Amino acid sequence: MKQQRINFGFFFITLILIVFGFVIFASASLGLLSREGGATFSAVAAHQALFGLLGGCIVGYILSRLDYRILGKVAPYLFGFALFLTILTFIEPIGLELKGAHRWIVLGSFTFQPAELLKFATIVMLASFFSSRNKEMGTFRIFLFFVAMLVPPLGLLLLQPDTDTALIMAGASTAAFFAAGGKFRHIFLLLATGLMLGVVLLFSRPYLMDRLTTFIHPENDPLGTSYQIQQSLIAIGSGELLGRGFGQSVQKFSYLPEPIGDSIFAVAAEEFGFLGSSLLVILFLLFIASGLHIAARSRDFFGGLLVTGLVILIGGQSFLNIAALLGLFPLSGMPLIFISHGGTALLMAIAEVGIILSVSRKALSH
Repeated sequence: MKQQRINFGFFFITLILIVFGFVIFASASLGLLSREGGATFSAVAAHQALFGLLGGCIVGYILSRLDYRILGKVAPYLFGFALFLTILTFIEPIGLELKGAHRWIVLGSFTFQPAELLKFATIVMLASFFSSRNKEMGTFRIFLFFVAMLVPPLGLLLLQPDTDTALIMAGASTAAFFAAGGKFRHIFLLLATGLMLGVVLLFSRPYLMDRLTTFIHPENDPLGTSYQIQQSLIAIGSGELLGRGFGQSVQKFSYLPEPIGDSIFAVAAEEFGFLGSSLLVILFLLFIASGLHIAARSRDFFGGLLVTGLVILIGGQSFLNIAALLGLFPLSGMPLIFISHGGTALLMAIAEVGIILSVSRKALSH
């Protein structure tokens, strides 16, 4: 047996993303200094650095050294635990309601979003189930089981409501289903059902209709529903080829909503220009390509499906965030992975990278 080693190409791509991302985040956080109320620069930076970055690196390193196949054995328990935590978001005083959404659990001064764990646990559960039913993939029976497993997590997310996370989870889960051998006709049926559900949500949730209307007509209501996309495009255009320079963004101080959250790519484009933002996009493309290469070389079916789901989960969300700020997709509240503010999201993303590296370690040892 060869000495076990990780896929260093994937590792270095991720490392560059994390470092570059923290640099962008640090600069975007300076915008908080000119804003009254809300989170302070020191509190946000400390939480991101200590809980998200440091905590994520510790957890990610441990997971990269463990045998990923353990996850397959505990998948039902992990899935059940994640569902339980998500249910707690609806129960006061443990759950925190903010702007009409039930997405957080509060333990003293500590808050976190169970949805991040739920996304991960769902992918683990599906990878475990599909790998154990390898010979049955393609049957309508397995498709029904797949849909049945998706209903509880998607239902809870839509009730919170967290439509964006539900969309990403559904996409990554469908990718895992397809990689496992799911039939096109079943995927088409799933997409048709999702489309009908989407229409119902559009007409039952006015804010979703506003997003769609803004996407189609971004020039309408520039001081209202179109304000964020207008300010985002101004920031991106202001960066030109080389950008204004690190820390020199103007939009982040008074104009751009959520400069450390879902609008952070616009800050990066303004400060690092077309070349810097293009580098960021290329890094995410390399992350996906390298991750799928690891999935293809996995020593077992479970590892391959697990990596496929996690890579699509991270990469898909990141590209939807970027596309939204460029006006290529309706705006959402999804963070840009490795970069946006959110300690829970950063910790989970780095932990998932650790699992992918664990799969690559086993693949390269044979």
